[in-house]
This record gives sequence, C-alpha cells and structure tokens, in this order.
Amino acid sequence: MLNGIFLVLIAGSVLTAAFRGTMPRVTEASLTAAKASVDLALGLIGQMALWLGMMAIVREGGLLRSIARGLRPLMRRLFPEVPDDHPAMGSMILNLAANMLGLGNAATPFGLKAMTELNTLNRYPGVATNSMALFLSINAAGVAILPLGAVAVRAALGSKDPAGIVLPSFLSTFSAALTAVVVAKLLEKRARFRPERYTPEPGKESTAAAKGPDAAALEKAEQLAVDHAPASPRRRAIALGLLALFLVALVREAVRVRAEHPGFDWVRVLMSEWTLPTIMLAIVLFGLARHVKIYEVFISGAKEGFQIAIVIIPFLVAILVGIAMFRASGAMDTLIGVLSPVTSRLGFPAEALPMALIKPLSGSGALGVMSETMKTYGPDSFIGYLVCLLNAGTETTFYVLAVYFGSVQVRVMRHTLLACLSADLAGYVAATSLCYLFFGWATR
Repeated sequence: MLNGIFLVLIAGSVLTAAFRGTMPRVTEASLTAAKASVDLALGLIGQMALWLGMMAIVREGGLLRSIARGLRPLMRRLFPEVPDDHPAMGSMILNLAANMLGLGNAATPFGLKAMTELNTLNRYPGVATNSMALFLSINAAGVAILPLGAVAVRAALGSKDPAGIVLPSFLSTFSAALTAVVVAKLLEKRARFRPERYTPEPGKESTAAAKGPDAAALEKAEQLAVDHAPASPRRRAIALGLLALFLVALVREAVRVRAEHPGFDWVRVLMSEWTLPTIMLAIVLFGLARHVKIYEVFISGAKEGFQIAIVIIPFLVAILVGIAMFRASGAMDTLIGVLSPVTSRLGFPAEALPMALIKPLSGSGALGVMSETMKTYGPDSFIGYLVCLLNAGTETTFYVLAVYFGSVQVRVMRHTLLACLSADLAGYVAATSLCYLFFGWATR
C-alpha cells in the first residue's frame, strides 16, 4: 500500500508539474524537503531522549504491572470467554498497559504472545475468535495516556504549546477505543459473522498453530512488567510532601489564571504552562518513592532517543519529499479544491485529509505527514493541532491486523476490520470536535 502511495505522490507531482509548468518549484521542493527531514529528525533527538528517559523511570518503578492489575476487572467483563487464569489474559493486560504508557516496543511482544495464547482457545483454526477481534480492535484504537511522539515533534518545530494536545488526544483515543468495543460486541452477535460459517480450507486444520513471538523480545518485555521494590514509608512521605507543596502552588496559579482568562480559555492556558513540568515532577517523585535510581535510569533510557531519531530519517525523507513535491506541483491544491466543499460542510478541513488517509496504513508515514503539515501551516495553527490529534487518536490499523493475525495464521478476520475502521472514524470525529472545543480560538 505504501508503495502505491509513494508512487502516486512522485508520479502525480512530476506529471502535474509537466503540464502546469511548475517543474522548477518541484525540483526546489524536493531538495529542500530532503534537508528539512534530516534537520527535523536531529531536532527530535533532545525531545525523544528526554521523554524516553522519563518513561524509563516509570518502567523501572513497576507502573506497568500496577496498571495491569487495575485493568484486570475490566478485562474479565470484556473477554468472558477467556478464563481468568489463562495466559492470554495476562498477556493482553500487559499489552494494553504498555500501549497506555507509550511503550510500543514492549507492547508488541505482549500482543503477539496474547494472540498465540488466544489461538489455543480457538475452535475454528484460521478464523478469528471474538476475543481476537475485540483485542485487535482495542489495539487499533491505540489508547495512550501521553502522546510523546506528537509532543516531541511540536516542540522541535517551535510550538509555544507543545503539550496542549495531551488531554484532547487522550479523550480522542478513548472515544475510538470505546467505539471499537461497542462495535465489536454488536457485530460478533450477527449471524453473518458467526465463526462456524467459515470452513477452513481442506488440509489446513493442522497448520493453524501459531508461531510464537521472538523469545528474546518477549523476555525483554516481560522484564519491564516486574514490580520494583515497594516504597518505604520515609520515601513515600517525602514524595507526598513535595507533591502536596506542588498542588498548593497549582491551585494558587489556577485561581490567578481563572481571574485573567474568563471562560474555557483559562484551562488551555494552565495546561500549556503546567502540563509538561507536572508530568516530569510526578514521574521523578514516583521513581523516588519506588527506590529507582532516577538519574542512572533516566540516562539509560535517554540513550535510545538518538537511535530512534536516526532510524526514522529514511521514512521522513520519503514522505516529506513526496508530499512537498505534491504540494509544489499544484496537485495538492487541486485535490483540496475538489474535496474542500464536501469536507468543509462536515467541519473537517481538507488540508488534514492526507493525515486521515495515511494514519491507518503507516505510523512512520503519518509522522512524516504530521510534521510536513505543521511545517506548512504552523504547529500552533488549527490545522497543526488537528493533525496531531488525528495522529495520536488512532493507530496504524492495517499494520496491526497484518502483524497480529499473521502471527497466528488467521485468514478470516470476520468483523475485526469493520470494528477497527469504526474506531478510526470515531477517533477522527472526536479529534475534529475536540480541536474545535480546545483550539477553536486559533482560527480567530
């Protein structure tokens, strides 16, 4: 799919430029975008190092296991056909907990392990079970507490409010996840999606056993879920005392800001100035209470920032160059002109359409589109905020389906795709609505 998208961008740009006489602009745009993509990746190193270091403290403190324990009662209700003591339940809980913390590298091995265990309960080999469909639908919604990637890109592009998307992006992705659960539960009861309707191909019954996830990756991920030493009363008292002082200052500031900014705008102002420092303080105090060597652990986690920034350079170059050429040739203006009358009536700017189209296909491609759009319209513009919410509010649906179902050789997805796409649509609607609610002032 990405091969086709890249072909359309390059071929469409060159052909459009050939007929419209914009070839010099396309040439300049390709060279400029290639340089800008590398500059952007290098600018991300500091932000990625900062937040990967912070998340390492969270991980070392055992928060992953704590979140997993909190999710267990809910998971029993969502997956009644999975026994409480079955290995699939624990793997699913750890996968969702890792996703919520933004630990994608740990979430994937847990997810693959969960699919392997769920397949042991499958009475119809090669056909997705209700639990598989629901599990992947929730994964495709991509529930995340903190959209670190989008915040880092916004900061690298000079946003005055890089963390302003934290609350609306969480609400957006929660809406998508809730929709995924409701749609999956409704569709699984329909006669056309009953698993017994799908007969495995002759001779294929014995080949449905799943190939397990990479053992080394799973072992590393499981280490992240181990509880750290419990907090001592003295350390807990120190952390709570510092937190109490901070809350007093926060309340005082909230009262002052409320007096100067009537209406809902005071919430935005307070979030803009206090969100990131609050999160950093909470993480450090959590590490203190859990006997974490916060400095050493932070340094260890921050080292990954450089590696990630280097890895994403080729993806950024491909997408940023393709979109820059497409825009410079005039093809983007033509496409926006055709779609704008329809999308504008729905309140969705046509300029954000590339983001909505590529997000279900590729996470790296979506990162490139988000970055290029914010460079064009500004990170603190309405369009800039919207593409961030679109990116943070949904997951790479087709990638999730391909990797997870492929790991257990499931050929028939049943209602999974419909549930995932419904979650994507709900995430887009929620992102647009929340963008108007939180950032409508940006268009004035």
